[in-house]
Amino acid sequence: MRHALITAGSKGLGRKVSEMLLEQGCSVSINYRSDKEAVEHLKGKWAHYGADRMHFFQGDVTKKEDMQRFVSEAAAKFGRIDYLINNAGPYVFERKKLADYTEEEWYEMLEGNLSAVFHLFRKTIPIMRQQKFGRIITYGFQGAESSAGWIYRAAFAASKVGLVSLTKTIAIEEAENGITANMVCPGNIVGEMKEAGIDFSRQKTDKETPVGRSGTGEDIARVIQFLCDDNSDMITGTVMEVTGGVDVINRYR
Repeated sequence: MRHALITAGSKGLGRKVSEMLLEQGCSVSINYRSDKEAVEHLKGKWAHYGADRMHFFQGDVTKKEDMQRFVSEAAAKFGRIDYLINNAGPYVFERKKLADYTEEEWYEMLEGNLSAVFHLFRKTIPIMRQQKFGRIITYGFQGAESSAGWIYRAAFAASKVGLVSLTKTIAIEEAENGITANMVCPGNIVGEMKEAGIDFSRQKTDKETPVGRSGTGEDIARVIQFLCDDNSDMITGTVMEVTGGVDVINRYR
């Protein structure tokens, strides 16, 4: 049985990823920061998948000790880690220029979106090397691959652009070990659409998205499911945008 480790997998975009992997027969280890109520709800909702296939861990992605314990617990419980889905990532919602950021906001963006992934890589890649198999997924934003500037989102963008390079480097370094690494870049998926399905989205017209509907958590989960497939080993070091044609950076300045 494949085992997936997912940060922030109890709600938002991560929830659909967790659910889809459970549906395909995987066991999942899900990190969450504080929403115990959401976790208890999911334990009940997903009970038919089998409690022995689910592992919930409370921890903060900005704290390396938490992430190290998360990996250790997950590996001890399931004996392997096949998929590492780096779904968590803090964000500053207030529109402010770089010079107006506090030091705390700056370091939260770097630690949560870049350093946290480094710490998870260090703990999971040795396990994947032993297995001669692994699938690593990181998250970016539209335009991240070209190092686009993003006004009012400077710290977040800088951390994600750095993560592009890190993802591509890992893809090259670990290819000989059967490990792939790819980045998925969601478009403007907000509110209820983060946990919604495609059929629900098609019931509502979204004039801001060229394809005519909003993106959903299911759209992101489907891409991740494909990248994690055993036969997707030729796809590594890629940055895949899932935007429906929305120009996220220029549209939301």
